[in-house]
Amino acid sequence: MTIIGVVSIITAGLTTGIGCMFPALSEGKSVASALSSIAQQPDAAPTITRTLFVGLAMIESTAIYCFVVSMILIFANPFWNHVIAK
Repeated sequence: MTIIGVVSIITAGLTTGIGCMFPALSEGKSVASALSSIAQQPDAAPTITRTLFVGLAMIESTAIYCFVVSMILIFANPFWNHVIAK
């Protein structure tokens, strides 16, 4: 029974760590690309900026989903209900 708690906490930690690290790296890369594109073609800045914000929202949603999964594993773990029902 304690193995479920240990695995859940480790999984939640990994989910939060990896789920926040890689979206942050990809957000930085996309902002750098957008700034480079705006520097090369300033006339296209509104279009690039709009597309950048949509892309950043998509990337950030991945981090939010990972955070939600880790909170579910910590506070509303479905595996505990399965063990308790036995």
